[in-house]
Parts: sequence; C-alpha cells; structure tokens
Amino acid sequence: QVQLVESGGGLVQAGGSLRLSCAASGRTFSSYVMGWFRQAPGKEREFVAALRWNSTPPRYVDSVKGRFTISRDNAKNTLYLQMNSLKPEDTAVYYCAAGRETTVVPIRYDYWGQGTQVTVSS
Repeated sequence: QVQLVESGGGLVQAGGSLRLSCAASGRTFSSYVMGWFRQAPGKEREFVAALRWNSTPPRYVDSVKGRFTISRDNAKNTLYLQMNSLKPEDTAVYYCAAGRETTVVPIRYDYWGQGTQVTVSS
C-alpha cells in the first residue's frame, strides 16, 4: 500500500516556476514507477512525466519537454516536479501516481494523491 500527498501548487505568473512535491508512505516506494498527471477543468487527465526507480531516462509529454523536470529521492520517499517557464495552458490540478510500468495511461497506475492546484496567469 502506498499513500501519496502532493504539495507545492499555487498561483504564478507566466514564465515563472514552481516545484511540486509528492510525499509517499510505505517502504516499497523505490520499487514503483512514479508519475505526474494533470487535469484541467472540462478535460481528461493528462500524462505529464514518469520516472522509474533506476537510471532509465524519464518520460515526458511533448508539451513540457525542456521546461519540466521529474526527479525522485528514494531515501526521502519523495517525488518532485520542477516546472519552469510556466504557461497559462499548464493550469490544472496536478496529481502524482504510483504504478508498475512507465505508461501514459492513468488507469495503469495503482495509487493516486489528492492533487494540488497550479494556476498560471497571463
């Protein structure tokens, strides 16, 4: 069982930065693939980034490549998403998730956090 709690969301102007954190409980955190998703009002949940526990390169959706960086600290059971050069279209509720494969499909992830709101003003 893994419990996930996101933090770090907020209101930022376009071009600004935020760092999201996802604190995980459970001793098996390091064995899971960890991902970030987002959901804007009226839209489906969208894959943002995912990272395995080993040295495999992370996976990103094209729209955030070069701007967002996913990382994890297994010793602290924490997942991060560094978001730079934010755009108004990045506005959404951001969720972290834990699963067994690096996939863009939300239902393939077993555990989810409650989400944190990110709002980017123009």
